[in-house]
Amino acid sequence: MEFKNARIVKKANIYFDGKVTSRTIYTEEGERKTLGIFLPGEYEFNTGSEELMEVLGGEMKVMRKGETEYTLYKEGDSFVVPANSSFKLIIEQVADYCCSYRD
Repeated sequence: MEFKNARIVKKANIYFDGKVTSRTIYTEEGERKTLGIFLPGEYEFNTGSEELMEVLGGEMKVMRKGETEYTLYKEGDSFVVPANSSFKLIIEQVADYCCSYRD
């Protein structure tokens, strides 16, 4: 995947003491996305906008708000997290991701 003519915010988004990092980009069409890395650990994120998460490398176990079990997503998989919600992640190996915000 490649984004042509994108604007990139130089300052990193850093969470959980540096175990999760990303960079924000804006596509030519005005879409907001983040490209990032999860280091091994357990995390919980809240959403404002609906988010499409694409697993670009590695894998992640995900449990969205209202679910009772984790689902495994591997490289090439994607999942959607509803707006104004939350999701938990278990990362056992480094995982690369792209998050697209659907404002």
